[in-house]
Amino acid sequence: MVMWILFQAPPTTELPRVDKNPYTSAEDLALGQKLYNGRCAGCHGLTGDGGKGANLAVRDLPRAGTDVALYRIVRYGIPETEMPATLMASREVWQISAFVRSLGSSSNEAVKGNVARGEQVVGAKGGCLQCHAIAMKGGRLGPALTDIGGKRSPGHLRSKILEPALEITETFRVATVTTKAGKKISGVRLNEDPFSIQIRDFSDEIHSFFKEQLASVQVERRTTMPSYKGRLSEAEIEDVVAYLLTLRGTVQ
Repeated sequence: MVMWILFQAPPTTELPRVDKNPYTSAEDLALGQKLYNGRCAGCHGLTGDGGKGANLAVRDLPRAGTDVALYRIVRYGIPETEMPATLMASREVWQISAFVRSLGSSSNEAVKGNVARGEQVVGAKGGCLQCHAIAMKGGRLGPALTDIGGKRSPGHLRSKILEPALEITETFRVATVTTKAGKKISGVRLNEDPFSIQIRDFSDEIHSFFKEQLASVQVERRTTMPSYKGRLSEAEIEDVVAYLLTLRGTVQ
């Protein structure tokens, strides 16, 4: 009982009693950066330019238009996402929030590409829609790109296009299962828990298994996304990045 009390999520009814962040001094920002580096940078990057987590180095955070909204996200996480709640003290939450706000003020990376040409490359030469969806068009083997421009920085997008294997998240990893009858099925892992696994194979069919039905389950740390180094020119890559940055989707 004691352990459960110590590690349960904080109550979601507790909200700050102020409208503005009260901890925004230079000292608070420095402490916020230390807390951010230890708790947040693994997903969002040291400079907030995204990775496993969203790009925070933007002037307007879609889900956190106010200081209280940002506090709420840092404190309680976002349900049904990988953004967790925290048991940090209220002051520490404010300090991290202050540092996150500062990331957007220093984000001024210029993008030289042509949006129209980038859209053409994505839809044709790049073949991106074979695996990725934009709005209602495209495939489902890779993550949807509908709102990628609000989540990722130019640098992160460029890196993913050129070196997709450098960073591979838990989602969309390649998995192979072998049934007890000897049948092998490979594809992208959609979900997995201690008892079951779901896979979308390369013909877009979804398979769901209880693990007790399987002889083996192999999940590989690799991605099906190819590198476009040498496939696209530097100018074409810049065009693609410019186009992807315009995709903002709709925040739920």
